[in-house]
Amino acid sequence: MPRTALLVSTALLAALVPLSAASAADDPAPTPVDRFEGEVPFASQPAEGIFTWGGDSDDPPALRFADRADAPEGAKVLSGTYDISGYGGFSHDFAATEPAHDWSAHKGIRFWWDGQDNGKKTAFEIKDGGSNGEASELWTTSFTDDFSGWKQIEIPFTDFVYRTDYQPVGGIDHVLGLTQMWGYAVTLPVGVQGQFAMDDVELYGKADQALRASVTTDAAVYPVTEGGTASVKVTVATTGSAPIDDPVTVTYETAGGTAESGRDYRPVSGTLTFPAGTASGATRTIEVPTLKDRSAESAETVPLKLTVSGAKAPAETPQVVIDAHGLPYLDSRLPVRKRVADLLSRMSLAEKAGQMTQAERGAVGNGGDIAAYDLGSLLSGGGSTPTPNTAAAWAKMIDGFQLRAQATRFQIPLIYGVDAVHGHNNLAGATIMPHNIGIGATRDPRLAERTGAVTAAEVRATGIPWDFAPCLCVSRDERWGRSYESFGEDPALVKSMETVIQGLQGRADGRDLKDDDKVLATAKHFVGDGGTAYGSSTTGSYTVDQGVTTVTRQQLEAIHLAPFQTAVDRGVGTVMPSYSSLDIVGDGQGPVKMHARADMINGVLKDRMGFKGFVISDWNAIDQLPGDYPAHVRTAVNAGVDMMMVPYSYQDFTATLTAEVRAGRVSERRVDDAVSRILTQKFELGLFEHPYADTSGASKIGSTAHRAVARQAAAESQVLLKNSANVLPLRKSQKVYVAGSNADDLGNQTGGWTITWQGQSGTHTTGTTILQGMRNAGGDVTYSKDASAPTSGYDVGVVVVGETPYAEGVGDVGNGNDLALSAADQAAVDKVCAAMKCAVLIVSGRPQLIGDRLGGIDALVASWLPGTEGDGVADVLYGKRAFTGQLPVTWPKSEAQLPINVGDAAYDPQYPYGWGLTTLTKAPKGGEATLRKLGRAARTAERAGAAPAGRELVGEARLLVQAKVGQSITAAVSKPFADADHLLLTGKYAAAVEKLTEAYRAA
Repeated sequence: MPRTALLVSTALLAALVPLSAASAADDPAPTPVDRFEGEVPFASQPAEGIFTWGGDSDDPPALRFADRADAPEGAKVLSGTYDISGYGGFSHDFAATEPAHDWSAHKGIRFWWDGQDNGKKTAFEIKDGGSNGEASELWTTSFTDDFSGWKQIEIPFTDFVYRTDYQPVGGIDHVLGLTQMWGYAVTLPVGVQGQFAMDDVELYGKADQALRASVTTDAAVYPVTEGGTASVKVTVATTGSAPIDDPVTVTYETAGGTAESGRDYRPVSGTLTFPAGTASGATRTIEVPTLKDRSAESAETVPLKLTVSGAKAPAETPQVVIDAHGLPYLDSRLPVRKRVADLLSRMSLAEKAGQMTQAERGAVGNGGDIAAYDLGSLLSGGGSTPTPNTAAAWAKMIDGFQLRAQATRFQIPLIYGVDAVHGHNNLAGATIMPHNIGIGATRDPRLAERTGAVTAAEVRATGIPWDFAPCLCVSRDERWGRSYESFGEDPALVKSMETVIQGLQGRADGRDLKDDDKVLATAKHFVGDGGTAYGSSTTGSYTVDQGVTTVTRQQLEAIHLAPFQTAVDRGVGTVMPSYSSLDIVGDGQGPVKMHARADMINGVLKDRMGFKGFVISDWNAIDQLPGDYPAHVRTAVNAGVDMMMVPYSYQDFTATLTAEVRAGRVSERRVDDAVSRILTQKFELGLFEHPYADTSGASKIGSTAHRAVARQAAAESQVLLKNSANVLPLRKSQKVYVAGSNADDLGNQTGGWTITWQGQSGTHTTGTTILQGMRNAGGDVTYSKDASAPTSGYDVGVVVVGETPYAEGVGDVGNGNDLALSAADQAAVDKVCAAMKCAVLIVSGRPQLIGDRLGGIDALVASWLPGTEGDGVADVLYGKRAFTGQLPVTWPKSEAQLPINVGDAAYDPQYPYGWGLTTLTKAPKGGEATLRKLGRAARTAERAGAAPAGRELVGEARLLVQAKVGQSITAAVSKPFADADHLLLTGKYAAAVEKLTEAYRAA
C-alpha cells in the first residue's frame, strides 16, 4: 500500500474515534531521516552517506536504491542482499563537517521493513555524541523478522541500551543525550543468505520526559559505621541540563536486606518532590540512621527502595551497608595468619569460590555482580581502560568497584590487576620503559630495580595493587612473538634482572607491600613458555606462542625453572602458569598444558620451591584444557591454580567450582588453601584497612624524575653492534640526514602492550621519539621518512628502521611476520648508506636479519623497543652517554639458524650473545699479556667474593677482545665469547676471562 493511502486511512480512522483516543494529537510532525530516493548517496566520512562494513571482504552487504511499486514512501527503497559469516551491515552517517542532529524532541525512530519471515534478529543502532559518526557512543536494540511484507517498525528511544561489547571510543558519557546524533546503523543476521528492503526512516512522537530526565543517587552502596547515619543524595537531572517540564516524585522506604529494622537501623519512608521547573542537578537527601549494639557482626544491608514517577528511576536500588565490626580478621594488630584463619572459618563455599574468581572490568558493567558473586578480583586486559584514560579516572573507576565489594558480608576488598609490563602501559601519559629485552641489554640490575619501582609507584597511584609482571621467560627462539617480554636467552641473565621484583614489591618479606608506591608482582609464565618449538602451537594461526616445550628434566631445571626459584626467594607474591604445554622427555606423559600440571605447580613450585603466594591463571587459559567445562575447572584447581582469570565467564566458573566441590571432585581443603593464599596477599597489601586508591603519588606519573629513569634505561639498552671509522657518536656540528619508518613514531618505538594489547603505530601517548630526541640534543637534523628528500650535502645519515607493534602469538614469525626489514626500510637503508656514511638503528622486539646489507652500513645499533624516552637514544647517539649495552640474545645470520642460543654446540651467528661495542672508553692494550693479568686479578676477585671488581675485570677483557675482532666474527670467536658472558653472570670471573682469551686467539 503506498504511503499516501496509508495516511488517508489513518485520517479516516481518526475521525471515527473519540478525541481522547487520539493520543498523538499533540505529537510533533514526523521528521524524515532517510527517504532512500537518492537524496543521500553511498559515501563515507567525513561526507554524509550510506556505507557498508563487515568482518572480512565477503561480509559487507550489497546495497542499491531500487524502484518498488509497493514502496511505503516515494518510488524507491533501499534494497540489499547479504551472506555474512562474521559480522556485517550498513550505516548512515551524517556529515562530520556539519552540525550533529537534535532528535531530543521525539519519542523514537521508525522505519518500514520488508519482512522475509526468517525468524532472525536484526540489530538497529543509533549514534550519540562524540565528534562524528565513527567516534560516537553506540546505543542498540533489535527487532525480529517474523513477518512477511512491509511492516513499520517503531522503536522508542527508551528501548535503546548502551553497547557494552564494543564502543569505537570506549564511551563518551554513557548517557543517551539525543541532542547530538550522528546517524544509525543496521547489523544484519549472520549465517544465512538473505535479502532485505527498507524505506522511510523517520523520527516520531513526542519525547517522554523519562527519557531526558532521570533520578540518580550519588552511589549504589553507602557503607556506614554501626551507629552512624547514611546520607543518600537523590538527584534529578535532564539531558542538556534544561529544567524539568513536569513534576518528578520519588517515594522511598527502607525494606528488606539482612539488617533488622528497629534493631540495626531506624526505618525511614516518605516522598521527595521535584516541582516542574526544577533545575537539572537539584538534589535532596535521605538519611538512614543505624543503631549501635555491643555484638561483633558481619556487614548488614539496608536497601532503600525508590519509586519514581515523571523520570527514569535509578538502575538499581541503593544499599546502606552497616560495616562489619568487632571480628578478629578486622584487627590489624593480629598476625596475618590469624586474620586469614578467622575470616576463612566464617566464609561460605560460594564466598570462597568468589575469592578464587577474577573477572574483566568490562564484563561487570557498573559492578553489581561484584557483590552478587562475591568476586575477589578484577583486571584490565590490554587496552581495557576507563574513559577518559587518565590517572584520576582509573582511581575513580577502581574505587567504584571497591565500593561494591563493601556490600558483601565480610567486605573483602578486591585485588585489581593489570599488565604493567614496561611501565603502567595501559595508562596514557605514563612513563613507558624499554621492554624487558632492552632491560636485559643494559646488564644493570640496579637500573632494573629502579624501573620496577617507577612502574609500581605509577600503578599504585591509580588504585591498582597488583601487576602481572615480570615475565621470567627464557626466550630460546626469536621467532616467538613474545620474545621482547624476555630479559634474554640465558637463565643467568634473567635471574640477574629479577631485582625488578624488589622494585615492584619492596623487601622480600612483604613488609613494604602496603606502601603507596609498591604493588604485588607476578612471575610468569610458569614454566617453559620461552622454549616452545616453532610449529608446535595449536592456537589459531600462531606458530610458536602457546606451543609445546620439549626438554629433558636437566634442561628444564637449568634453563626454565631456575628463574622461578630466584623469584620465590625474592618473595614474589603471585605466579602465572603458561598457556604452553610441557613435554619432559622420558616422563611418559607427553605434552601437558601447564595449567593442568599438578606435578609442576603443586609439586615443584609450591612444595619444593616453597612458594607461599597464590597462582593466578592466564586469560581464559583453562578453556584450553581437555574435556568439558567442569573438567577444566577441577583440573586447574586440583593442579594448584588458586585464582582463575575467567574474564567474561565468571558466573559459569563460580557455579561450576561450587558444584565440583559439592560433588567431591575438588576438596574443600584445596579450596581453603587457595583462598588462604589469596587472602594473605590482600592482608599484606593493606587492602582491608585501605581498599581505596591513595592518589597522593599521582602527580609523579609521567614526571620528569620518572622519565629520567626511563631515559637512562633507554640509553643503557642501546647495543652498538658495529662502528666502522667511529661514525658514532655524532657531533652536533654535523649535518645529519635522518630517515626510516621508526625515526619519528612513538607507537613503533614503544611496541606492543602500550595503551592497547597489540600496541599501534603513531602517537598514542606522551613521549619523545628518537627524531625529537636528536633535535632536543641540539643536532643539525633533516628528516625524510622514506629518504625521498635529496641526500647531498650531509655529513652522516641515521636510518631508523625495524618492526611495527605486535603482542603474543600475533607477532609469531610465520603468522604474517618475518625477521626481514620491510621493503620500504630496505630502500631507505640502501639509499642513505649509498650516499653518505650511515648509522642504522633497528627498533624491534627481536633481532632482524641485516647480514646482506651489513657491508654497506658503517654503524649498526640494536635499539630494541626503547619506550617513550627517545631522548635516551639520542644521549648515546650524540655521546652524552657511552654505548654500554650488550646483546641479551644471539643475533642470527639467517632464519635457518633459529633457534640459536649461547651454549649451543654449533654456534656461528652474525653477532654473539653478549656482544656490544662501547664509545667514550678505550679498550685496554697489551693483547694476551693483558688478558693473563686480567685473568689473575679476576681469580683473586672471585675468591674474595668481590663481584663488582670481578665484573669490571671481565668487562675490560671483553673490550680488548672486541677491539681485535672488529667485524671478523667467526664461529671460533663467537662461541667462547658468548660463553664468557654466561660465566660472568654466574660469578665465574676467571673462567670468563679464559673464554675471552680463547676468542682473542681465534680472531
